[in-house]
Amino acid sequence: MKIGNYDIYPIETGTFKLDGGSMFGIIPKVLWEKTNKADERNRIKLSARCLLIVGNGKIVLMDDGNGTKVTQKFIDIYELDTTNNLYSSLKKYGVKPADITDVILSHLHFDHAGGSTIKDKGVIKPAFPNAIYHVQRTQWENALNPTERDKASYIPDDYMPLKDFGLLNLIDGDIEIFSQISVCVSNGHSPGLQLLKISDGKKTLFYAADLMPCTSHVPLSYIMGFDLNPLITLEDKKKFLKRAVDENWIIFFEHDPDTIAGKIKRTEKGYMFDSPVEFV
Repeated sequence: MKIGNYDIYPIETGTFKLDGGSMFGIIPKVLWEKTNKADERNRIKLSARCLLIVGNGKIVLMDDGNGTKVTQKFIDIYELDTTNNLYSSLKKYGVKPADITDVILSHLHFDHAGGSTIKDKGVIKPAFPNAIYHVQRTQWENALNPTERDKASYIPDDYMPLKDFGLLNLIDGDIEIFSQISVCVSNGHSPGLQLLKISDGKKTLFYAADLMPCTSHVPLSYIMGFDLNPLITLEDKKKFLKRAVDENWIIFFEHDPDTIAGKIKRTEKGYMFDSPVEFV
């Protein structure tokens, strides 16, 4: 996909599973299972899909999946499958880890930031040694002092080395981080969750991260049980979905196992996923 001066590619880093009830909050299983089938442990399959943005002298990665530092216990709990991993996906586009100039992290939960670091001969260090890692300051502060409710989502080895190696850039609020590339903050799922908007004024791609992880999360009431402030999520969904319809945005779905991106429509029943968009 081409937007402005940027070539944009979806990057698959593998799949994993999370509890279906947790992924849909107050929505009954009889409804969410119509689109997301649960296994015998009530888990649903999810993608850990990232975005590669190339142009204007930058090679930018948006999020980086679960990473490779995982234990066998982690693999069993989440049924992690990295057959299509981050590095093999980048290699398809001729990109090596050392080529990445910037990593924008939506937030620091392990399924979004786990690939930020690697274990090399027993030492945890940044996976992209020449990149600056951009994180919202409020998200960083939350990761350093998480609540009992979200503590399990943070693994310090995923992000502390970024500071130790001097590669961390903390951002405050909505900004245009690069020409035609902006971050937009949503505080419902986690404080300082940053979403990405790439727009040349004619075409817009919106990386929805955990505001709308799957196409099945487009309806307003379909909000994850993981969200710390679901009413804020609700208001942000209203705001961004209105713009998505009015301005004909393409929405990128980080966790949908089947659909990479697509358009939204407004119906009598509210906002719904309309149709997929190919990355061409």
